[in-house]
Amino acid sequence: MNEDTAVVTGASRGIGAAIVREFAAAGAHVVACARETDEFAALEEAVESADGTVTTQRADVRDEFDVERLLETAAREGGEIDTVVANAGIYHGSPGGTPLASESYAAFDDHVRTNGRGTFATIRESLPHLAADARVLVTSGGVAREAEPGYGSYAVSKATAEAVARGFAADIDQPVGIVDPGVVATDLTEGRGRDPEEVAPMFRWAATDVPAEDLDGGVLDLDDWKRATR
Repeated sequence: MNEDTAVVTGASRGIGAAIVREFAAAGAHVVACARETDEFAALEEAVESADGTVTTQRADVRDEFDVERLLETAAREGGEIDTVVANAGIYHGSPGGTPLASESYAAFDDHVRTNGRGTFATIRESLPHLAADARVLVTSGGVAREAEPGYGSYAVSKATAEAVARGFAADIDQPVGIVDPGVVATDLTEGRGRDPEEVAPMFRWAATDVPAEDLDGGVLDLDDWKRATR
């Protein structure tokens, strides 16, 4: 990834911040965004102390104009964009504790707007700036493909994000795929799961090493990564 330009949404903490650090350590200039910016100073310090480079910018993926400005910043600073990671996501409630039958309309709308439409905006606004060999990665999880009790409209929104990824994979020349790192310990999962630092290299593998035909329109999971890298 040396001298590549990468964009990561939802990057102030958790798996997004770990991906930023991973990509920057590999030599990419990373443009990172989040809705809340309180943790950007710590992220910048961590990247720069490891001799990496990062630009942070507030952007709400629910607002396509915010996303447009983010991608324009990345293109202005680094030229063509080599990797986009559509990672921004929210979950209103506790994992497994939000059955669809009792979901509020407000939670449903915000899940779909952030996790589904936000993925659409991130990919759509990146298109004018993508390098010919760029890759687009969409972070997701198993509940998007196999229903589990209590995941409600969050699961619906992640299924929407995956459908968006498949649609773009069919429509554009650059590969667009889904990366499923399993359950990762973040605020969204209330601290349950794998350390984000443990799975961040999976995203670098998806961005650089996995055959494009395996990524495009498909789902890469932990087993795929472990088989390829062991």
